[in-house]
Amino acid sequence: MYEQHRFGMQLTHLSRAWRAELDRRLAELGLSQARWLVLLHLARDKALPTQGELACSVGIEHPTLARLLDALETQQLIKRHPDPSDRRVKKIALTDAALNLIERIETIATSLRMEIFAGVSEHDIQHCQAVHACLLTNLEKIHEA
Repeated sequence: MYEQHRFGMQLTHLSRAWRAELDRRLAELGLSQARWLVLLHLARDKALPTQGELACSVGIEHPTLARLLDALETQQLIKRHPDPSDRRVKKIALTDAALNLIERIETIATSLRMEIFAGVSEHDIQHCQAVHACLLTNLEKIHEA
């Protein structure tokens, strides 16, 4: 039981430390964690998402996303376009400036990942992913109950 507790605490610590270091390295780009996270979600989405879809994907409330999008629009990193099928709905698109910035974000994030995973074998990573998948499945079962 104690090892399970330690595992959970260590996982939380790892997640926070990893994100904090990435945030520190991305600070030179003038982006908060929330802003670069939204940009990366937009970059990985093949279709232009609506504000609602993006809020769900990023895991934040709609009003919070609206403020982030306002800031990103002010920085000329995104554009909002009316949805042709429902003009009340806005689709979110990245600008060319954002695409260049995302390349820099990805370069920094990849470099950090390489440093973090130094000395860790592919086998160990796969095993860890299997454990995480099992834990997530158990959490989903709890949530469904």
